Amino acid sequence: MTVELALVLVPLLLAPAAALWPGGRGRAWLVPLGAAAHLSLVLVALEGPPPPAGAWLAIDPLGRVALPLVSGLFFVCSLYLPAYLAGQPDRPNRLFCAALLAFLAMMTLSIVSQHLGLLWVALEANTLASAPLLYFKQNPRSLEATWKYLLLGAIGIALALLGTFFLAYAGLQAGREGSLLTATLLIDAPRLSRPWLHTAFVLLLVGYGTKMGLAPMHTWKPDAYGEAPGLVGALLAGGLTTCAFLALLRFYQLCAVAGEGAFARELFVAMGLLSMAVAGVFMARQRDFKRMLAYSSVEHMGILLLGIGLGGLATFGALLHLVNNTLTKGVLFLAAANIHRSYGSKSLDEVSGALRRVPASGALFLGGFFAATGSPPFGHFLSEFTILRGAVATGRPGVAAAFLLLLFVVFVGMGGTVLAVAQGTPREPLPSSGYRDGPGTVGPAAALLLAELVLGVWVPPWLDQALRAAALFVETGR
Repeated sequence: MTVELALVLVPLLLAPAAALWPGGRGRAWLVPLGAAAHLSLVLVALEGPPPPAGAWLAIDPLGRVALPLVSGLFFVCSLYLPAYLAGQPDRPNRLFCAALLAFLAMMTLSIVSQHLGLLWVALEANTLASAPLLYFKQNPRSLEATWKYLLLGAIGIALALLGTFFLAYAGLQAGREGSLLTATLLIDAPRLSRPWLHTAFVLLLVGYGTKMGLAPMHTWKPDAYGEAPGLVGALLAGGLTTCAFLALLRFYQLCAVAGEGAFARELFVAMGLLSMAVAGVFMARQRDFKRMLAYSSVEHMGILLLGIGLGGLATFGALLHLVNNTLTKGVLFLAAANIHRSYGSKSLDEVSGALRRVPASGALFLGGFFAATGSPPFGHFLSEFTILRGAVATGRPGVAAAFLLLLFVVFVGMGGTVLAVAQGTPREPLPSSGYRDGPGTVGPAAALLLAELVLGVWVPPWLDQALRAAALFVETGR
């Protein structure tokens, strides 16, 4: 058994074990145990030899960035789980814990898959595994959000499947075997049929862009993120979107190697700026602070696409931004979950003065806002500044100006909501929710915010090397 296969099987086999575990409290700790085992295997895999050519499962340079990132986020969120479930004694958690572990397995499979058909299967399984997580509260709003998530996800994944078929047909039209192995496709890329390649890429951009939540395919996000438990929102915004983004990068690679990189990059730039603009519009005067986080995710998905579309230095900046976004979304969603539990509401009509009522969570929510909006000295400032430098270096001053303007719009719009939540005096009378900040609910978010702060002043050499190798791999396929 290869270590890549073990990375998928360990959480996948623990999922039925969690479902069969007799006690709810012990079941809650089975998820962190599985997460720790998975993270340990990831560290072992990163030290292993390169995979053989033609392997269906392998950790390539993109995987060396994404896999520890997703596994680390899941581990931190799993540490939040026992305290969260302890505060929800009336909610059955058997399916919830099993679905979390299955979700980790499918995210891993999508990252290590080197066969584009298997990649599609993994991302579709991700959708199915995450549906029970969205419905955890079992109320009409969570049911509506789950159905919307499944319906729009099904449309997106169907378009992605059609695009994958078109890509295979592009190879057949060129007299190749039509393989969906990335190694074979990269070799055949210069000979692929251009019309079929272009059509495939557009379908894949719309299909996997729906999974990322790019505008205008983002409409499932506000409902899903607004109704999901905080740790689920963190995993969707920092985990699932990362997997979908990597899927798009694999197809972008093919276009770049085929000599059609300019075609793909222009689409990325347009979609990136559109997503940022839509997020900025809907963040303005947003009254639901969890839905606001959904639009923040739409914005950052746009930034990722914009960086790749600009190319060169901005590609490195986009991959660094991927790391920063994952960390910050964990902070914001976990802190928002604590505030929601304390107030019993996520509306600004009832929530204010979080710094007084739940000081630690309020401070983390405020810190996450400054990190997410690119304020120094947090890591987002460095990655966004790198993308801006890339835009200038490639002779795109108009794009650079638009990027700065949209960042300002988002800062103002998001700031209005976050400051209203954090500052002021809690409205009276407030019902006692029984929630109080504690190490189990505050510690994971604090650890993620500290990591984001460190990346703003120092990028470890091993991470810098991994990001540079991944940027080169995206541009050249090598």
